[in-house]
Amino acid sequence: MEAEVAETTLTETAVAEVTAELAELEDPRIREVNERHGDDHGVNLGKLRALAKRLKTQQELACRLWEAGDTSARLLALLICRPKAFGRDELDVMMREARTPKVQDWLVNYVVKKNPHSEELRLAWSDDPDPAVASAGWALTTERVARKPEGLDLTGLLDVIEAEMKDAPDRLQWAMNHCLAQIGIEHPEHRTRAIGIGERLEVLKDYPTSPGCTSPFAPTWITEMVRREHEK
Repeated sequence: MEAEVAETTLTETAVAEVTAELAELEDPRIREVNERHGDDHGVNLGKLRALAKRLKTQQELACRLWEAGDTSARLLALLICRPKAFGRDELDVMMREARTPKVQDWLVNYVVKKNPHSEELRLAWSDDPDPAVASAGWALTTERVARKPEGLDLTGLLDVIEAEMKDAPDRLQWAMNHCLAQIGIEHPEHRTRAIGIGERLEVLKDYPTSPGCTSPFAPTWITEMVRREHEK
């Protein structure tokens, strides 16, 4: 019992210390830029990663930081947790709590993709009525399109994208568009159709793109990535 109390006190002390350090790293200018993209944090991500490297893996601390609800704390939690330690239901709850794009993106890429329940969650989330959760399912599908397409119905995915992407909410639309581009890039037999869908729907056609960056407009994205592959 005494050991449990000591461990709890130690964790609470660590949470307080880390929270204080995150507060010191807060930069109003960074927050202003992030808020334009729907992210409510003002910590430089390089400094956040450096803090995570110093803390190393600490599952209990990660869980407590997540529970704090602060976006910077949750991002740090995702860097120091053990991805395989979470149960399916835990990850489902976390996804529904992850309301900002960066937290959701890191949760999918740094935790769910490395968890044994990832495929089960991919299937459950893809059809979820919450578009933010559905976008996570599509992100996991895009990962499979690129790395493990066996068993995927690529034609069926293109059917859904063609029917639903145009009117999908922004975050879900972005995830579906990424999947469309990935199918066109990775699977030559579906490339013509993928490009055609992109051209007809014109999703992200006018998205502002910085010089030297590839447009997220699927036909342009597909064509450019295939060209680069052929030049290798």
